[in-house]
Amino acid sequence: MRPTIDGVDLDQLAALRSRDGSAALAAAAELTGQEPLAAVSALRARGFGPDLAGVALSQARLRDRAVGKFGADAYRLLFTKDGLEQATRPAVAARRAARLAQAGVRHLTDLGCGLGADAIAAARAGITVHAVDADPVTAAIIAYNATVLGLDIDVSCADARDVPLSAAGAAFCDPARRVTGSGARRTRDTRRVFDPADYSPPWDWVVQLPTLVPYTALKLAPGIEQSLLPEDCELELVSVDGDVVEAAAWCGPLAQVPRRAGVLRGRTAHELTGSGTRIARVGPTGDYVYDPDGAVVRSHLVAEYADLLDGRLGDESIAYVWSDAKVATPFGRAFAVDEVMPFSLKRLRTALRERNVGRVEILKRGSALDVEQLRRDLRLAGDEPASLLLTRVAGRPVAVIAHPV
Repeated sequence: MRPTIDGVDLDQLAALRSRDGSAALAAAAELTGQEPLAAVSALRARGFGPDLAGVALSQARLRDRAVGKFGADAYRLLFTKDGLEQATRPAVAARRAARLAQAGVRHLTDLGCGLGADAIAAARAGITVHAVDADPVTAAIIAYNATVLGLDIDVSCADARDVPLSAAGAAFCDPARRVTGSGARRTRDTRRVFDPADYSPPWDWVVQLPTLVPYTALKLAPGIEQSLLPEDCELELVSVDGDVVEAAAWCGPLAQVPRRAGVLRGRTAHELTGSGTRIARVGPTGDYVYDPDGAVVRSHLVAEYADLLDGRLGDESIAYVWSDAKVATPFGRAFAVDEVMPFSLKRLRTALRERNVGRVEILKRGSALDVEQLRRDLRLAGDEPASLLLTRVAGRPVAVIAHPV
């Protein structure tokens, strides 16, 4: 059986790289807005065979989706569905590559490179890269993409555990967090896994990698159980425009602090560091309430964030930070508080109507209320916007009427 992934096999990739394949990709790019069967029929009417027409249309659709991650380069590259979903965002990959280069890394072995976003970023940062993936189709795609981009990346198709590492200057590993049913097409039977024991390579091998290559960086799921991490590593949580996209473990000489929150907003990266063990002080509510970025919360740096705001928690278990000062910070959203009240649907409805509120943004921490049901129950009909934060203060449920600043 020919190696295949997301309905693409090695022969189809070869066809896409041919002159006819390039023409089919160009034609397919004009048809991505049509229904698939109609688009394939249109391609066949232009003289392309059914197999080439189908795979070209699939790639054209993937390229459209990839623009958000790869920018204009997307229309020059080849992708797989799962590979695109798991690929590191270029801004995150570039930031990681810059840190590796600043640490003196000159040679990097990328174990489980996938579509190669990190390998590409490292090569662009001047690092010599050996990219490894166990799937022959994926390996062929990263080799093709590197060539298209004019990058000299050495690509191997191999199990990461079989790669000699004695001479590796540094290692980067992004263990696959999806598995495929036996004998099934990946497009239909691929599923996400949450138990690190089911990663590929398996976690017991990944966690030992820093003992083989001291300069090791790992890309992990944001929800990784922190007790499983390699000893003495730095754990970084990374968010992009408010969405937490990954965790990274920096091992050996690459570790600088116990915990780091990397917050990327637009083209600017901001960092908050700390121990990850401090507990913020608890106190009364204030004139402002701050909702920390998810990277701050998941890296356990809420106490450090509160220090920036001269703030405190209203409840020891809730990450909202209260302060009497308005502070510009990239590490969370700030709200000016209009009113804090014990939660009561009737009282809340009255307070919002008195303010002529008709549009509410509802956020919650520590509340079990269903947001959409509450929105319906409020039955608002005013003209003004407001933010509504559902939370707890001193263990009691409260509603906070506020507006963003």
